[in-house]
Amino acid sequence: MIFGFLRKNLEIKAVAVAFIMSWREGRNRADQQTARLAGFRDGLYCSLGMRRDALFEICDALACRPERVHMLAELCLEPECRRGHGGVYDAVNSGEIVIGRLRRAVDAVPLRPWDDGRIRLACDVSNWLRPDAETSPERLFCHVYARGKGNAQMIPGWPYSWIAVLEPGRTSWTLPLDTVRLGPEDDATEVTAAQVRDAVARLTAAGHWKPSRGL
Repeated sequence: MIFGFLRKNLEIKAVAVAFIMSWREGRNRADQQTARLAGFRDGLYCSLGMRRDALFEICDALACRPERVHMLAELCLEPECRRGHGGVYDAVNSGEIVIGRLRRAVDAVPLRPWDDGRIRLACDVSNWLRPDAETSPERLFCHVYARGKGNAQMIPGWPYSWIAVLEPGRTSWTLPLDTVRLGPEDDATEVTAAQVRDAVARLTAAGHWKPSRGL
């Protein structure tokens, strides 16, 4: 026997090796998550056109602000936004978003399948109520439930049709996949059906669908 080790030393070395392995695995997972986030941010940045830098800073400020945003000028107080309130309003009014590129960036985000291997999509209409915006174009009367039976109201606003990916398990988290504003001439059922078909095609092209997995 060339080398001899005490049992206590072996236990210490085993613990040290296990710690190093778990640390490396955790670091690898963190590196993968960082790479995914960096990839999405790159896709988001490339989906912006005019006023790209300002719009990107606005997105960072929205994501990092802990409270609800009541007005655009509040985003100027966040360290992620280096623009004054004039630059923020100019970016929103004159900026450009390439919707196709933005959708591809969202489609590239990894999706968690359910226990049966499927990805579940949910459809719903969410209203952005604008009762006082009389000069805003294409407002519709949005159905809003009020407290009490039979107290539903119709309030002017913009209805949006949403497609979201449901997270598995008992959670309320969802991944918004697509949204379309409904206009006065649109049929909500037809718009939703077209959204679902387009979303399935995009998820398939992004590699989320496999022969053993359904949607």
